[in-house]
Amino acid sequence: MLSKDMRDSIIAMIKREVVPAIGCTEPVAVSLCVARATELLGVVPEKITARLSANILKNAMGVGIPATGMIGLPIAIALGALVGRSEYELEVLKDADAEAVERGKQYIAQERIAIELKKGITEKLYVEIEAEAEGHRAVAIIAGGHTRFIFLQRDDEVLCDESIATSAEECADEVELTLRRVYDFATTAPLEEIEFIEESMHLNKAAAESAFAGDYGHSLGKMLRRDKEIKIMGDSIFSRILSYTASACDARMGGAKVPVMSNSGSGNQGITATLPVVVYGEECGASHEQMIRALVLSHLTVIYIKQSLGRLSALCGCVVAASGSSCGITYLMGGGYDEVAIAVKNMIANLTGMICDGAKPSCALKLASGVSTAVLSAMMAMEGRCVSKLEGIIDEDVDRSIRNLTAIGRDGMNATDEMILDIMTSK
Repeated sequence: MLSKDMRDSIIAMIKREVVPAIGCTEPVAVSLCVARATELLGVVPEKITARLSANILKNAMGVGIPATGMIGLPIAIALGALVGRSEYELEVLKDADAEAVERGKQYIAQERIAIELKKGITEKLYVEIEAEAEGHRAVAIIAGGHTRFIFLQRDDEVLCDESIATSAEECADEVELTLRRVYDFATTAPLEEIEFIEESMHLNKAAAESAFAGDYGHSLGKMLRRDKEIKIMGDSIFSRILSYTASACDARMGGAKVPVMSNSGSGNQGITATLPVVVYGEECGASHEQMIRALVLSHLTVIYIKQSLGRLSALCGCVVAASGSSCGITYLMGGGYDEVAIAVKNMIANLTGMICDGAKPSCALKLASGVSTAVLSAMMAMEGRCVSKLEGIIDEDVDRSIRNLTAIGRDGMNATDEMILDIMTSK
């Protein structure tokens, strides 16, 4: 068993990275930054200028904003100024109602909002908000993490000033993880220390079920439950994993005002790390303890991989999150560390290169693809079938395989990221 100090550090990291969020976290981070700048200003801004990194722009252009029936950044910015509260962090817009949305539409119509690409930065998660009113000016900057303020200023008074590099370093926990350490923590930590992860099951399952009753995004999850599709896909554990995972994504990307439990700053990653494990566990009669440990294994695997990948990249986050859920499913199938490591290698061999072309309703398709591979990888692992080091980017060592994946997503796909944004902004 890991030492108490090590367990405490890992638990603190999970609690920091696995948090509730309402709406897609990129436009929500912009709303949060607007809310903080507005609070510094003390009045509703007469003008707001948002300067954003390319990855923030990419992930905020096509996604629904909760409780608005609208898509994109202008309404997220307007509501951040009108009703946003920074103390809510990724639930900053939970006070938004129909009246606030109407006020937000008027605010947009008055052409008070300017949105620009921030030039000359390497940080992929960067939000800079300048708010002006009554001769005063406030600036708030988030970087390195969706809720991490690195700069705050009102007029000439600088209230907070940290470098982006320092912020990013702090965002990555000091605990040096390996897949072995992740597995050992998940399977040996005292149950009472890790039961808090159960909230992810309740929140994300409720989000999926809300979409079954509504019509969000492309309604992929709901569609998979209809008789016509059941005749094609079957009514199985596998099809229910797909429908629940896709449905929660439908709700989130479609603008439903429901919280989901995020992971490493992404609601879709939190959904993908949670629901395949939950559905498989419930269908197979997993005990309370088995479910908790499988969820911790899934979520902590995602956190581990994201430490070297970064929060935003050209690599679709479902590749990482589905790797986590594959580990959780493998554990529930009775697999040990060796099988879990095989599942991760099988995941990397299949899904490397799936691009992120922004947050949007069709992300439900990518999540479905990811969790399909998660189940297949777990099944292969339990048969001892592993992609070998002779195949592609897979290494004999699972941690080096993970680093190969993250190097591709973090560094190798930068040109891809630029081209994706260019295509998206020129349509």
